[in-house]
Amino acid sequence: MIIIFPAALFAADQASAMVYSHGPALLNGNSIPRMSALFSGDLVQTNKDSVANINATGSSVLVLNDSLVQYEGNSVSLEHGGVTVSTSKSLATRAGAVTVSPASSAWTEFEVRDVDGKVRIMARKGDLTVSDDKGSTTLAQGQETTRDEESEKNKKKKRAAGGVVPGAAGGALNSPVAVGIGTGVIVGAAAWAVIQSDDPASPSR
Repeated sequence: MIIIFPAALFAADQASAMVYSHGPALLNGNSIPRMSALFSGDLVQTNKDSVANINATGSSVLVLNDSLVQYEGNSVSLEHGGVTVSTSKSLATRAGAVTVSPASSAWTEFEVRDVDGKVRIMARKGDLTVSDDKGSTTLAQGQETTRDEESEKNKKKKRAAGGVVPGAAGGALNSPVAVGIGTGVIVGAAAWAVIQSDDPASPSR
């Protein structure tokens, strides 16, 4: 008991939390009755008329209305919508290519909203570290900022792919030159086969 009981408590502290719904909400696609255990990888979804609270050791996350959030133990991943985070455990929030985390282990409160490809970050209490593909910056208490959800690298890849696909759609073998060459090869091969045949088409040939 001395060995097993503390180990079980440690596992529960690391892997689980509780979620409380206020209005119709979903946990992994199923309705949340009122409260439920929450594990790393679970998805919490609210509609326009509901919110949900995620309570873990040292952290609380308010999932705002019309939001989709994945709980990841040491962080939450915001797919869309918004969250308000209060934490003394440096609980981070990810939204696309943007990661928001407390700048220190002190009690920190902040809000992150992800709408139409833009991530809006508000530091309510304590400083934040905001990171994306351009680097990391500090957002001081009381300030707010906006970042692009998608990284510049992904944007460039999409633009490059967009330039290549239309040209490739026709295919090199569909060009007039290629069709003419192919036709000439076929006609030449047919003529050669007739000339080399052991059974000429007529005695004069």
